[in-house]
Amino acid sequence: MLCLRSCSGVRRCFTFVTGLVECLCFAGAVFGWASLVFVLKSEGYFSSLCVNSTGTNGTHTLDCRGQDEQFSLVFTIASFMNNFLTLPNGFLFDHFGTTVARLFGVFLHTIGTLLIAFSTSVLSNLLFPAMAFLSVGGILFLMTNMQVGNLFGARRSTVITLYNGAFDSSSALFLIIKLLHEAGVSLRASFLFLSACSVIHVLRTFFLLPRKLIPYPLPENYTYGISCGRSTTQSLEPSSENGIVKTSEEGLLQTDNTQKEKSFRECLLSRFFFWHLIWLSVMQLRHYLFIGTLNPMLQRLTAGEPSLVSQYINAFAVTQLCGVLCAPWNGLIMDRHKGRPRAQGESERDADVQASVLSLALTAFQCVLFSLCATIPSLPLQYVTFILQVLNRSFLYGGNAAFLSVAFPSCHFGKLYGVVMALSALFSILQYPCVTLVKDVLDGDPFYVNIGLTILSLLAFIHPISVYLHCRSQAAQRAITADSR
Repeated sequence: MLCLRSCSGVRRCFTFVTGLVECLCFAGAVFGWASLVFVLKSEGYFSSLCVNSTGTNGTHTLDCRGQDEQFSLVFTIASFMNNFLTLPNGFLFDHFGTTVARLFGVFLHTIGTLLIAFSTSVLSNLLFPAMAFLSVGGILFLMTNMQVGNLFGARRSTVITLYNGAFDSSSALFLIIKLLHEAGVSLRASFLFLSACSVIHVLRTFFLLPRKLIPYPLPENYTYGISCGRSTTQSLEPSSENGIVKTSEEGLLQTDNTQKEKSFRECLLSRFFFWHLIWLSVMQLRHYLFIGTLNPMLQRLTAGEPSLVSQYINAFAVTQLCGVLCAPWNGLIMDRHKGRPRAQGESERDADVQASVLSLALTAFQCVLFSLCATIPSLPLQYVTFILQVLNRSFLYGGNAAFLSVAFPSCHFGKLYGVVMALSALFSILQYPCVTLVKDVLDGDPFYVNIGLTILSLLAFIHPISVYLHCRSQAAQRAITADSR
């Protein structure tokens, strides 16, 4: 038994570490778009959209706003697909389990990297399906890895937010490709290497993750993957004493409380879900618009100086690496109550939801600060903007997944995560009209659009206020119940 426990502990740690590496190196690469655009421009992608224009003083310049708009459209579609297709992927994950969902994700990710590898300036339009496939495959890596938090009960939220932080930091992958390109490594060679790495994803799928789902709470003697001399499927006798039925290693615990859990429809129609959707959508739109327009913004602030643009693009990409360091802070905030005695009648879920209020409010506050800095047209200030952006982004996505996991039944996590990401994706489509407005109406100056988005971001504060009022109401009801006894 000691050997089993020892092997189980090592296996869980190895699963955690390899999952972290997978999210860090592959899952969210699409959000390093600004670095990749720099390379694609040097390779002449969409260069046919650049036109000669004559200034008021008679000088001839090259107007590449059409090229920038096309690159922005590629990112808009990729980021939309990243979120919107999480809806069917969430149902796929909940219904068919980890293996099927991951194999589908590996397939999409591999196709995406191959399409970029074999694209050229003549075949620039291949970027549209390539980035979409890369994006959807990456979010499936993240989705199937977040359940690893269930293996570490008291630190569940910390692990979930850490994985989301690694997802954010993986945007630095395109910085590495940019630096390799500047050192003479071709774009094709870099993406062919990423395609070859799919073998690692497949091996991890079969040997370090369950075929179905990791349950929460975790059953006693739960095993998965390679076992120490025992079958990975355990059949345990039902215990009528406490109403618990333990199934195979991949089955979920079924208790007599299952009937009391909210249905998927009730979760969707709840106040929690609605305001959580608004909370995510307004902040996500702010981030997407910032990333999608970063290159032209820097072109404007640097007066088109290529070396200075490259310097700031590199600085932005380097700060993205810090996402994996920032995200656990949010998890620790949400897990800070673990181990403390709970109030009479307070459930574990009630305590988890109450602990999330500070996280939700702090994330909204960070977004307003980030948006204000992005609005001010000062080049040196953008270093501060980059720091606030990566801090807020890691809090946003880690907090999104962690809140859904604690506020709603775990059996609906994949579906709810998919729905909230899909609906927020529909909202994020507004980024393209915003780009068009800046380009065609505001003569390239995004100041007023940024002001509008900053005001819109204030809506995110409604969610933590709503959760706080709910928790206070629950506490009052518990007090009344205790007094009546």
